[in-house]
Order: sequence, then structure tokens, then C-alpha cells
Amino acid sequence: MSFQYKVRDPLGNYHEGSIEASSVEDATQQLRRDGFSILDLSEDDDDAGLSLFAKRVGKADVIYATSQLAIMLDTGVNLSSALEGIVAQEKNPTFKRIMTELKLGVDGGEDFSSALARHPKLFDKTYVSLVRASETTGSLGTMLDRISRYLRKELETRGKVRAAMAYPTVMMVLAICVTIFLLTFVLPKFTPLFNRRGMVLPAPTVVMMTISATLMNYWYLWIGGAISLIAGFVFGRKTERGREIWDWIKINLPIAGPMFRKVIISRSIRTLGTMVRSGVPMLDALELTADVAGNYHYEKHWRRVAEEVAGGNQIHTSLAGNPLFPAMLVQMISAGEGTGKLDVVLDRVSDYFDQEVETSLKTVTSLIEPLMITVMGFIVGGIGMVLLLPIFQLKRNPG
Repeated sequence: MSFQYKVRDPLGNYHEGSIEASSVEDATQQLRRDGFSILDLSEDDDDAGLSLFAKRVGKADVIYATSQLAIMLDTGVNLSSALEGIVAQEKNPTFKRIMTELKLGVDGGEDFSSALARHPKLFDKTYVSLVRASETTGSLGTMLDRISRYLRKELETRGKVRAAMAYPTVMMVLAICVTIFLLTFVLPKFTPLFNRRGMVLPAPTVVMMTISATLMNYWYLWIGGAISLIAGFVFGRKTERGREIWDWIKINLPIAGPMFRKVIISRSIRTLGTMVRSGVPMLDALELTADVAGNYHYEKHWRRVAEEVAGGNQIHTSLAGNPLFPAMLVQMISAGEGTGKLDVVLDRVSDYFDQEVETSLKTVTSLIEPLMITVMGFIVGGIGMVLLLPIFQLKRNPG
């Protein structure tokens, strides 16, 4: 394996290059044996690209490591030793390599926040900003504990939303599969019967039989169309206009829309409260709140709030009158700004919206279940009626 390194020699001169080694530990030993002080050491990108089966690092891994670091730092263990302890017990080889890189960076004199910033996929801007704020106050252990609780809450909320959406998704897929089965297997069985009788078929039956015939004879076009539709949706969401449209649809859905709004507000307010409590400058906190909103329209408005606050406005003034934010939320933020206890108020409000999300999830689940059953019944029943209409007609006119 090849590793890229940045080091200083005993005279303080800076060097960078690559070295061949069997592991990060082996590369570290080679460089130190040559008298170098390691500033950065990471696997070569070309080699990393060959690791197609590298084990993925999940949010749960990051939360666990953060929690462990917080405990060790609070008990008096220094950061380097704490990171070494995480590396020693980590089973995921990918995460172990990353934690080793963090340790090497800290040992080389780099700030922990700067070392974390080199891995944005695992440690986002919010994580890095909170760590950076704690480094100036010397409260890294307390901050890491706060970050782990914040991340755990986010993970729990996201898991509950996914679980609530899993049922309608499965039902939708099932409805599509049942419809395809009826159109390609059941309906064609009746076609010869109708043709032998020379019947004048009802319009709904003609339409359904035409769809069945095209589905069977031009199946490749249907598959190509489905793939194109899915690809267009996936890639369209990555464009600014596509993301704007999709995010508008999500927050305006008849049943799930209010739930998505509450999830976004809960996440945003929790992030803002954590930032304010941790001493992050207000403008930076608002920008990071926009980053984690997860919705184009909320993100856009949070950035507008940051601009207006930079111009001298208060947060509640910038939020007032916007239909995306409930009046109660604006009033609570106004009270927090007026009393100088904005962080406390934001924490209480985020707890309130967490409870609202729980209620909304139960409501959505209870409403979607009968709705999906109705849709399934309508599809199956509709196709059944299309088949029965000619039979009823045949009974009325047996000749």
C-alpha cells in the first residue's frame, strides 16, 4: 500500500511525499525511524479507490467513538492517549485508519478540529465547529459528550421517520407488483375468450387490454422508461431547481408534509441551541443551522436570517410572518432574545418539537395504513371489475 505523508525533519524543514508500507502503523514506524515528525499520513487516493469492499463507517460508529472520547477526556486522559485507546479497540478497519490519522495529526501539533475537518463525510461542519469552539475554552470533553447526545438524537429521529415511511413504500411496491401481475398474467387469460365470442367490449376493458398488450409486447420500453424516470428523479434532485421542487413537494404533502416540517424545525432549532450554548458566534451558528436543515426552502430562509442578523435585526424579527415557521416558535425565540436565555429557550423548543414529531409519526402511520389498503383495494378491485364487465354483458346477451 502507498501512503501520502507530510513531515518535518529534525531541523524543522517541511517534506511531503509517498511511502510504501503494509499498514498505517508500519508507515509511521518507518518515518519515525528516519527521524521525521509526522504532520499528516493518509492512504494514497489511488490505493483507496481500489478498496471497493472497504467497510463503511456509519453514524453509530462516530457516535460511539465520540462518546468514548468524552468519557476518557473527562476522566483525565489526554487527547492523544484517548485516540490511541479508540484505535486499539476499533474493529472497523476503515474507521480505525481514520482514527489513526486523527491521532497522528494531534501528535504532530495539529488542532483536533483541523484534523477532523479533513474527513468531512464523517465529521460535518457542525461537529468541527463545536469542537473548535471547545478548544478555545478547554472544555473538549464536555463538548464531545454534548455532540454525542446531539448526534444520537438526530440518528433516533431519522430512524423513526424512515420506519414510518417504510410501510407506505413497501405497500407502494407491492401495489405495482400486483398490478403488473394482473396485467401480464391474469388479464391475458381472458383475452382469447372475449375474442372467440366476438364481443363488443366495454371501453374500460379495451383500455386495460391495450395496456396489458403493450406491457407484454413492449416490456423493454416500459423497463427503459422506468429506469429513465428513476435516473431523472435521482439526478434531478441533485440540481438546485430539482431540489427546490422536491423539497417543496415534501413539506406540502397532505398527510406527511406537517411531519416533515416538524422534523426540519426540530433539527434546525436543536442545532442552533447547541451552537449558541457552546459559544459558537451567532452568524456562524445560523449558517450551520442552514446547512443541517436538509430542505432547500428552510435552508434559504435561515441564510436570509443570518444576513438580516448581520445587518442588526434579531432572529425572531427575521422569522416573523414566514409560513414555514409557526408563530409559537417565533414568540419563544423572541422571549429568549429578550431575556438573554436564548440557548435555554431553544433547547426547550427543540424538546417540544421532538415530542411533536413523535405525535406526527403516530398520526401519519395511523392514516397511511388504511389509505394504502384502500389504494390496493381500488387497484385490484378496478382490474377485477374490468374483467367482470364483459362477463356480465355476456350473461345478458348469451347469443
